[in-house]
Amino acid sequence: MTNEPTQDVNEESAEAAQQDELETLRAEVEQLRAQSLLERADLENQRKRLARDIEQARRFANERLLSDLLPVFDSLDAGLAAAGEGDALRQGLELTYKQLLKVAADNGMTLLDPTGQPFNPEQHQAVSQGEADGVPPGHVINVFQKGYMLNGRLLRPALVIVAKHD
Repeated sequence: MTNEPTQDVNEESAEAAQQDELETLRAEVEQLRAQSLLERADLENQRKRLARDIEQARRFANERLLSDLLPVFDSLDAGLAAAGEGDALRQGLELTYKQLLKVAADNGMTLLDPTGQPFNPEQHQAVSQGEADGVPPGHVINVFQKGYMLNGRLLRPALVIVAKHD
């Protein structure tokens, strides 16, 4: 009978060791599960970031080309301003200008011609202030150089004269 208490202690000790080992294994499994979830989330974030970067690159891939065409737009504007009304040359310039604007618009470029609109420092660059009848203070009186946007991003600000505040 002296063996029974020793055997019970040994069984309890073995059972406690098994419980400890089971808890350790459960903790390791939980840690691995959490690590797996973090890695999966990280991969998903990288995938989304890459997709966003590819979309940005696609949207602005033609930025350099369109930027290089801005002097052509300016020259056509100047030519139209100098050409006489009803002149065949003027009609040809207008047609060329409209075609070029359409191609640019099809590629995400929009024209900023803010005459009469409130001054917007995010899209306009004031070169001077002046007075004009019927134009509220802080509004654009005259545009020296048109501005351009590419898919919502400023390509070049419009150079403007702004009505003085009283």
